[in-house]
Amino acid sequence: MEKQVTDSGSDFNAELKLKGFKVYKTDSNSAGHSYSRKDFYKINITFGNFVFHYAERSFETDDIFVFFGNPHIPYSCDAISEAHNGYTCLFSGDFLKPNERSESLLQSPLFKIGGNPIFNLNKAQADAFTQLFQKMLAEQDTEYTYKDEMIRNYISLLIHEALKIQPSENNFKYSNASARITSVFLELLERQFPIENANRPLGLKSAQDYAAYLSVHINYLNSAVKEITGKSTTTHIGERIISEAKALLMHTDWNISEIAYALGFEYPTYFNNFFKKRTGTVPKSIRTANL
Repeated sequence: MEKQVTDSGSDFNAELKLKGFKVYKTDSNSAGHSYSRKDFYKINITFGNFVFHYAERSFETDDIFVFFGNPHIPYSCDAISEAHNGYTCLFSGDFLKPNERSESLLQSPLFKIGGNPIFNLNKAQADAFTQLFQKMLAEQDTEYTYKDEMIRNYISLLIHEALKIQPSENNFKYSNASARITSVFLELLERQFPIENANRPLGLKSAQDYAAYLSVHINYLNSAVKEITGKSTTTHIGERIISEAKALLMHTDWNISEIAYALGFEYPTYFNNFFKKRTGTVPKSIRTANL
C-alpha cells in the first residue's frame, strides 16, 4: 500500500476495513508501493514514470498508466519521474461478492500472475479512466443508500475499460470439452497459489494429482491441455511453481529450505535441481540479485 497512510494510518485502515473500499488521490508525497499480502485489490491511474516489479517480472511505464494489483501477488514500484499524481481505488473481494458479475471480473487476466497488470494509456483513455475515478471519489462521500452498488459498478467499468484496451491472449472463450477441462485445470492450478505459509506444503504437485482431483484420466487431461494451450500439463505446473518460487525468493525472508518445503519438495536438493533445470540458475542467485 502507499505510505500516504502514515499521517493517519489507523483511521485510513479502519475506514477501509469497515467499508471494504477506499478511493483517494495520490501525488509525489506518496512513498510508493511496498509488498504486503493484504486483503485488498488495487486499481490506480498514475501520471508519471515508474518501474514496477510484479511477481518475478518488471515493467517500465509510459507517462500515463493504469495498474491492477492482486493482494496475493507480490509487487513493488520505484518512481522514475520526480512529479507524479493520480487516483487509487482499494477494495476487498468480499466487497464485490454481492455482485456476481463483478466477482467474476477478479478472475480476469488483469489480476492473474501470468497476465498483464499494467496498461499504458493515451490521453483519451486516461480521460475516461480519470472520470470514473472522480465519480467514485465524489460518490464515496455521499449518503446515497445504494452508494456501494454505484462504487461496484464503477470498479467493473474500470476493469472493462482495461480489457477493451488490450484483451489478454489468455482470455479464452471455451467451446468444447477439451477447452472446458483445460479451463478448470488452469483455474485449479491458480487456486493453489500464493503460498502464504511455509509450514503448509503445496497440495497438488503433479499432473496425476490434478487428474485425480478432477476425476479424469491423466491421458485425457494431458491431451486436452496440450491441444488447447500447446503446453503439457506438467509444463504448466512447473512454470507456475517456478513463478511462485521466484516471488518467494524475492519478496519473503524464508530460507531456501522453507521455500522448497512449501512448494512440495521433500529435500532442498530436489528443489535446486528442479529450479536450475528450468531456469538455468540456482534459487540462491535470484535472492542475491534482489539484494
